[in-house]
Amino acid sequence: MRKAFFALILFSGFVLLAFNQVTMPDKIADTAFKSGELLNYKMKYGIFTAAEAHLKIEDSEVNFNGKPAFHIIADGATAGSFDVFYKVRNRYESYIDKATLLPYLYTENRHEGSWHHTDKVTFNREDDKITANSGTYPFSGKVFDFPSAYYFARNLDVSKLKTGETFDMRYFLDNAVQTLSITFIGREKVKCALGTFNCLKFNPTIIPGKIFRKNSKLYLWITDDNNRIPVKAHVEVVVGSLTMELTDAKGLKYPLNAVAK
Repeated sequence: MRKAFFALILFSGFVLLAFNQVTMPDKIADTAFKSGELLNYKMKYGIFTAAEAHLKIEDSEVNFNGKPAFHIIADGATAGSFDVFYKVRNRYESYIDKATLLPYLYTENRHEGSWHHTDKVTFNREDDKITANSGTYPFSGKVFDFPSAYYFARNLDVSKLKTGETFDMRYFLDNAVQTLSITFIGREKVKCALGTFNCLKFNPTIIPGKIFRKNSKLYLWITDDNNRIPVKAHVEVVVGSLTMELTDAKGLKYPLNAVAK
């Protein structure tokens, strides 16, 4: 459970960071989001609500290297009877440059059952070094944390995606620069609490463990519009499956238009 499910599907699927046909711009002239955006999600195990997650972005009160920044906050917590048996209270925060959307600072505070973990990660792009609580790590090119990966990826041109293509993204987590492989499945209409939407469907890889089976599949649906927000995710676990759906979206830069079923 230390790889909390809501963290996995909120961040691992925002997915286009190293796609070989997508240009990764050095600066983002017009972002797909604005300060004040808030996304709320609910995770279910069968008919039972297992957890809730919230993702918001706001103007940072702190500048970095004299430059303005966005502050991203992602919270996740178990709910109902799941909160009794295995309490989770996780918070992930990222400060990103407003022009490049690259991260300056990432922090996490994770309480999962009796396990507690915190980390503070700084990205020094002049020296190509990432400094975390556990030490210093070299990197090259565009490397993100989970929250900054999501907001950067929302601004990429995905018009050349072809069904079946597999690509990678790079992010820093658990004391290493990790690579996640993702396959583009195609386009589908998906229903959630806010309506039915045209979506892009992806299949990120899963590392088997105590929760996920060796052949477990994770699917993620992201709106095929100017917002590029996830509306649904579904994953198979050792017993049964888990589903996460968008329950509310506020402060979006563009209208979230539902379509006919």
